[in-house]
Amino acid sequence: MKVLVVDACWRGAAGTGSPTAVVDDDAGFADADRARVPLSAGTSHAVFLDRTDPGSVGLRFFTAAGELPACGHGTLAALAVLESLDGRDEWRLRAGGRVFLGGIGADGPWFDAGTTGHRAFPEPGPALAALGAVAAGPVLAAGTARERLLIPVRPEALEGLRPDFAALKAACDAAGLLGCFVYAEVRERWFAARMFAPSIGVDEDVANANSAAALAGALVAAAPVRVVVSMGGGLGSPSRIRAEAFPGGGVRLSGRVGPARVV
Repeated sequence: MKVLVVDACWRGAAGTGSPTAVVDDDAGFADADRARVPLSAGTSHAVFLDRTDPGSVGLRFFTAAGELPACGHGTLAALAVLESLDGRDEWRLRAGGRVFLGGIGADGPWFDAGTTGHRAFPEPGPALAALGAVAAGPVLAAGTARERLLIPVRPEALEGLRPDFAALKAACDAAGLLGCFVYAEVRERWFAARMFAPSIGVDEDVANANSAAALAGALVAAAPVRVVVSMGGGLGSPSRIRAEAFPGGGVRLSGRVGPARVV
């Protein structure tokens, strides 16, 4: 199994972002083998490419805890590798039961993240207690493939969070949530954020593009909304994600991606 690692959602001139494993898949691999790739590659996530259909590319996403229906930064990483494999700038992609477009643009790889939804979450107390957070506004459950909590906090509170991950996992599992995306608006439509997802084996994520999509979708009204989300600074891997949400729920995600390296 040849494993490439690319840094998805670069932030800064030198580029950092979220290291993501990408594998040109083989049907002979077992899912247990796929779930071992993130740990062996030193990444939080891995994406596996199925290029057997000439009309579209299938994507499957794994953490050490198992398969995920979607992964935003994994999709961006996959697009960067696809460009190096076949030189194209747009593809039809298959993942999580849907078919969608992705490509390479001026801001790096992009893809249509689908329709987001959001709802008021009536009992955020257990998650907030596990995070040690005080919400600075309404807490929403939102997402594309799987819901996560969107929790606004004051900017000065964000970096000081020290979650109890066992309690957070229990709270998220009980509510059927992927995790908690805690964010603060630092200037208009620019956000700092942290994503905690122990339920999928990732205590804190360097970059979580689908959560940025969920946030943009929750903010959109009569006109498109563009947001920029910065993450990963406290983990030593600053990342940046761009999301544009449209009335009706559609979201496009983009982010710069670094060169691939073999591990």
